[in-house]
This record gives sequence, C-alpha cells and structure tokens, in this order.
Amino acid sequence: MARLALLSVSNKTGVIDLARSLVEEFGFDIISSGGTAKTLKDAGIPVTKVSDYTGSPEILGGRVKTLHPRIHGGILARRDVAQDVTDLENNQIRPIDLVVVNLYPFEETIAKPGVTLADAVEQIDIGGPAMLRASSKNYAHLTVLCDPAQYGEYLQELRQNGEASLEFRQKCALKGFLHTASYDNAIAAYLAGTQSEEFTVSGTQLQSLRYGENPHQPAAWYQTGSTPIGWTAATKLQGKELSYNNLVDLEAARRIIAEFTESPAATIIKHTNPCGTAEAETIFDAYQKAFNADSISAFGGIVALNRPLDAATATELTKTFLECVVAPGCDEEAQEILTKKGNVRVLILPDLLTGPKETVKAIAGGFLVQSADDIIADPTQWQVVTERQPTPSELAELLFAWKVCKHVKSNAIVIASDRTTLGVGAGQMNRVGSTKIAIEQAGAKAQGAFLASDGFFPFDDTVKAAAAAGITAIVQPGGSVRDKDSIKAANELGLLMVLTGVRHFLH
Repeated sequence: MARLALLSVSNKTGVIDLARSLVEEFGFDIISSGGTAKTLKDAGIPVTKVSDYTGSPEILGGRVKTLHPRIHGGILARRDVAQDVTDLENNQIRPIDLVVVNLYPFEETIAKPGVTLADAVEQIDIGGPAMLRASSKNYAHLTVLCDPAQYGEYLQELRQNGEASLEFRQKCALKGFLHTASYDNAIAAYLAGTQSEEFTVSGTQLQSLRYGENPHQPAAWYQTGSTPIGWTAATKLQGKELSYNNLVDLEAARRIIAEFTESPAATIIKHTNPCGTAEAETIFDAYQKAFNADSISAFGGIVALNRPLDAATATELTKTFLECVVAPGCDEEAQEILTKKGNVRVLILPDLLTGPKETVKAIAGGFLVQSADDIIADPTQWQVVTERQPTPSELAELLFAWKVCKHVKSNAIVIASDRTTLGVGAGQMNRVGSTKIAIEQAGAKAQGAFLASDGFFPFDDTVKAAAAAGITAIVQPGGSVRDKDSIKAANELGLLMVLTGVRHFLH
C-alpha cells in the first residue's frame, strides 16, 4: 500500500513542490483540507479532501475539519502494537506516514492595526496544534513537518535512505512541540494583556553564537514570534557574524537613537553606554560630532544613525575601527565605500523605533519582568525650581541631555552642549563619582554646558561640583528629601535647575 501524507498548511510556501515530489518520486497518496487541497488540485497534483476521506463534511464554518478518529487514529497508531494495528483495520483507518502542518497566522493578525478580539479569536488554530502534538508524540512511527524550511531536508532523507531516520523524526517532533508552545504562548499573552499571573518566554533559535559575553559561555540567538521584527528583520550588508556582545550593544544603540526622530542623530556605544551622541543638520555632521565627543572610546564601538548612510558619512566611518554600524538605509555609493572595511558589520534596520514591550532578567529560581522604559519626555510637565528661568534653547539642550542620560547605566551623569555629549559618567557607586568622571571628560568644554542626572541628588555636592566646572543648567528627577538643599545651592551659584518628576535608573 502507498504511503499516506496529510498536508494542511496556512503558509503554503513550498507545499506544491513538496507534494509533487511525494507523489511523483515516492508514490505517496495525499489527503488535504480546505485551501491546501484546492492549491494542490489547481497545481495538477492528485489529492483526496479530508472530508471525503473521513466521510464527514467540514462544519462550523471550517472550525472542525481534521478533528476526526480517521485522522488522529492514523496519526497516533503504533505500528508495533498489535491492538493498534487491529483497531486501524477494524475501523478502516490508514496509518499516516507524514503530517505537514503549520498554523493559522495568529501573530500576524494581532500585529495589524485595529484588529478586534473577535478577529484574533478566529485565528486561534485548534486542529493544527492537535495534529502537531499527536504527530510529535508518535514520532517513532511517522514524520511531522511544521516549517517549509524542513521540506528539502525531509526529501533528502527519503532520497538517501528511502525513509526518514529516527533521529530526523525526533528532531522534527521537538520542533513541533516548540512550535505549538510558542503559538500558545502568543495567544495567552494576547488574551492576558498585563493581567496574567503567569508569564512565559519562548523563541525559535536563529543561530548559535560563537560564545556569550566570554569565550567559556555558550550562547544562541532566538527569535520570538513567527514574524521577523527588530534585529531578526535587519539586513546585514557585510561583515562577520554578529556576536552576543554585538547584539547587546546594538540594542542599546537602537534604544538611544530611537529617542531622536526630528533631526539627524548619531550615537556610538561601548559596553552598552554611549561614549558620544549628537544631533545636527546632517547625518554626516551628527556622526562627526558624536565621534569627536570621545574619539578614544569610539575605537571599536557600535554606531547607530537615524538617517540613511550617504557617501560622506560612510567615508568618515572607514577612518576608524568599528564593530558594527546600523542605519535605516544605505545608498549604493556608501555601500561601495564601506566594503573597504570588510570586517565591519553593516546592518540596515528600517524600523529603529519599535522595541520590546517588556524586559526580562533571569535571577536564581525565576525571572523578573518589567514594562519597557519607553516613556516619552515631555518638557511641558517639567518644573523649574530655581529663580533663573530657562530660555527655549536651554530647554532644548536639557532635553537632549535628558534623553541620552536615560540610556546610561545608573548612577548616570551626562554633560552636553550644542546637542552633543561632552562627558558621560556611568555606573558608579555614587552620583558624585559619576559627576567627576563626566566633568573630567568634558574638560574646558564644561563651561556653559548642561548636566542631566538619571536620579535625584541626595545632597547638594553634585550641584556644587557642576557649578565649579562651569555648568550652567541641570535637569534631574527630583524627589529627594534634601531637594531644598540642592535648589538652594543652585540659586546661590546662579544655576538653572529643572525637575522632571521621572526617574530613569538603568541597571
């Protein structure tokens, strides 16, 4: 008797070629449901509709098609168990040798603007996951494929061995269970919103990485969801494979550059902190300003630009060693110039703004989840607490420094002027220490500059240190029991101070 394959797919990529090979090369009979059966029939491939095979019509508007004993009996039967074989014979059920299933596009549906709950619910697949789970459970006796990328490998197994090996079938079963787990997770997350007492994380491995933060740490890169977004949707124009540290730094760069949309902006990242960030009239000028802010630290850095790469900027990028460059686009001349530095990884990510809605951090015995710190700064809600009032240009400079400071490891101090960072103090154990580092880095340029702090000042020492360096204005969250001391010091020293009412610790 010919082998039997069940094909029921939402994503029909490659299914015609697969079915044709199954029939013409290996003599399979094919049963199929709904749209898949029509696709195969239109392509001239012999196919039996599931409803004809089971003797039961599709009902409930297609909600029930494959949920039938003749389908699941054929999938779950163990060929080496006598009672299973007898049951198949008594019920005129053929054993199924291959199941090819992928699921309704739930994630693609909920990603569309204006999708309703009813729309989402109709895209919750029932029969597909049931077949995937049943097939994966019985991998000892059949093969399950849930991804078009598996089709070629399966056919190669048949061509080489006449049948799929047990090792291959087990690998496919694992992928099937992972696929249904990810699918259910997406549904649960959508229905739960922020109200669920359970939180799960799942993903599909894109690639193994050479190592993690250090060579002794194995690492891999996973994609969440079935639709590539973020870095999984980026195009790599050139360069070596991305490393674990590259990806971590690239995400830090994306978060900073996403703050700046109105003007061309550039940022250079080292170890997740910005060593230089700037806005300007052109992307070329923005990059030059960011690079000159700390050219020593820029060596080996990660560059993010919020405008497409042009030839002039590309030429500047080739003048120093960089690990990665990311931009929303790149013209042909710029791409040709960058080939002179073939090792630098150049990525195109058209959507630099969309990031994860939550951050997840593992701890012993569990993990922590928080919403992303994506609040948009609103200077109209800031409170001027000193006698001196800001001019519009001063407020713009404070806003620039505040946006950058949000993405610097706490305790964070950023000194800036002319929409360019001059000094960055990151990750120190006390705020004065960060301030001293930022002031030392800024040097003489601190005269007349602007200072941002991610947290409040517990004492007035930071204000006094800033004034001594020539800083003229400060933006900070406020909220200390000693705010009055800092405000008093600012007034006595002639500084402007603005409180945002929002803290941006980054651990």
